[in-house]
Amino acid sequence: MRYSVFTASTPDWTPEETVAQLAAQGWDGVEWRITDQQTAEPPGFWAGNRATFPLTGLEYELLRIAEITRTAGLAMSGLGGYVPASDHANVERMLAATATLGAERVRVTMPALASGDYRELMDATRRDLARVADRAAEYGVTALVELHHGTIAASASAAMRLLDGLDPQHVGVIHDIGNLTIEGFEDPLAAFQLLGPYLAHVHVKNVAWMVTGTRPDGGPRWSAEWVPLREGQADIEAYLVALRRFGYDGWVTVEDFSTVTPLAERTRDNLSYLRELDRRSSGRGA
Repeated sequence: MRYSVFTASTPDWTPEETVAQLAAQGWDGVEWRITDQQTAEPPGFWAGNRATFPLTGLEYELLRIAEITRTAGLAMSGLGGYVPASDHANVERMLAATATLGAERVRVTMPALASGDYRELMDATRRDLARVADRAAEYGVTALVELHHGTIAASASAAMRLLDGLDPQHVGVIHDIGNLTIEGFEDPLAAFQLLGPYLAHVHVKNVAWMVTGTRPDGGPRWSAEWVPLREGQADIEAYLVALRRFGYDGWVTVEDFSTVTPLAERTRDNLSYLRELDRRSSGRGA
């Protein structure tokens, strides 16, 4: 497996600083965050993120993206886009950018649960993804559906309702153990087997459920909080073992949104931890 970092989780660094840091630490690749965002100071994960390229004018940034990534000796594990599958014009732009950069895969986003009747959202998104698959085939790339809490594709089972029968060479799934710890969890190996050829990419982060208040009835109010990879409720080692047993040998992209340690220390330790687990799990994945 190869390891990369999604730049949503590196908000303090410019793109040039990001690739320099990741290359020096020994990462294999980078997954660029692409979206228009609000300004913020200090920079945050979702606003003011310095390692984000804007969707507006993206075509004029492609040379810079390619050059700084290549010069650092990193590969692109993909593009982390935020364009809804229903936004046909901007999906086209993201697919074209992915092909130009040789990034191979790009995320498109799914509707939020609160945005309509679930059955209608599934039907409409299935039609959108059929179109996305056709356009991705034209560009020779793969569009990705991320398993994400709060959306119509929170689980592998839900994602298969959207994708089954479409060409897995051009539409696939990002399996994300952190998101699934919040909503949609299914046994990882069973989920991989269900997804089959649609398992195209993997994201890793970790979560802990914590009591953060009191409900009106007096009971505890629980919230999911991002925590370091080593500390959350997801068993990352067991997850890597399951990936190996399934035969997955692609990208594992880290998006660590914990903040208890400084960014450079956090990314360095995450790579060390994953490689340690990879060594231990390599003999258990057969």
